[in-house]
Amino acid sequence: MSNFPTKDLLSASVLSKGDIERILKIAETMAPYANKEKQSDLLAGKVLATLFYEPSTRTRLSFETAMNRLGGRVITVTGMESSSLIKGETLYDTGKVVENFADIVAMRHPTPGSVAELAGAVKIPVLNAGDGAGEHPTQALLDMLTIQKERGTIDGLTIAMVGDLKFGRTVHSLTYLLSHFKVNLILVSPDRLRMPAEQVQHFKDQKIQCTETESLEEGLKHAQVVYMTRVQKERFDDPAEYEKYKHFYILTREMVERHNAQMTIMHPLPRVGEISLDIDDLAGAAYFRQVKNGVALRMALLAIMLGKVEF
Repeated sequence: MSNFPTKDLLSASVLSKGDIERILKIAETMAPYANKEKQSDLLAGKVLATLFYEPSTRTRLSFETAMNRLGGRVITVTGMESSSLIKGETLYDTGKVVENFADIVAMRHPTPGSVAELAGAVKIPVLNAGDGAGEHPTQALLDMLTIQKERGTIDGLTIAMVGDLKFGRTVHSLTYLLSHFKVNLILVSPDRLRMPAEQVQHFKDQKIQCTETESLEEGLKHAQVVYMTRVQKERFDDPAEYEKYKHFYILTREMVERHNAQMTIMHPLPRVGEISLDIDDLAGAAYFRQVKNGVALRMALLAIMLGKVEF
């Protein structure tokens, strides 16, 4: 039986600072297994169901790799068209069916609140792997792990979040986690894609120093960590509106070297032009290391929520 604070992980907002620190600590212990240096059968006999009704590369493969490296097994559904949802089955009924096959679920769906709907129908743990423009708490946790590994600390940092902050579920979850730490946030976005007002208010309530600007140059001036995001085509009803914003910000090597050659550069990926390719070989380019950290982080979460490690 897990002693995680909730049955499911649907939102980063349910986690305390102590919860975050404990998850990151357990993730560090999983690194040798994630890096193929050791083998584990900690989750032998357990089955993870990955229900991905929206496209995914990193998150799905990361969850499946995490389960496999801990000795568990994976069953999967990808896309609406390959599931009974296309026939009109409700998420409630899908959940009641899947809990007969699996011990834990990782789910992605294009509609905010959809993962919570399925979680409400089942007794097994459910992890939100992205619900539309809602949240992506496991990505935010691996981002925190990356910041800690790259910078040695989270407290005291100035972090710039850049791009689509309105629809960006990764930054929505990340802001909840960062609000427990002593950080300065710079939110860089066009007015049309600003961070939702309720999350900006959350910063204020938590006494987090937060500034908003449309200027990438302004955002880079004092940042030690830059978190780039893509403008999400799938969230726009009007293709012309998307075209207007898709390359609103492009981080170049010249910008990085001019402002702070030691800055840590992150991105939840996929990138579609927001970071120039000549940045990839800079020491601070951490976005592919983020991907690697995701396996250890999700190994930790699977083990915690299935009650196999002390939390």
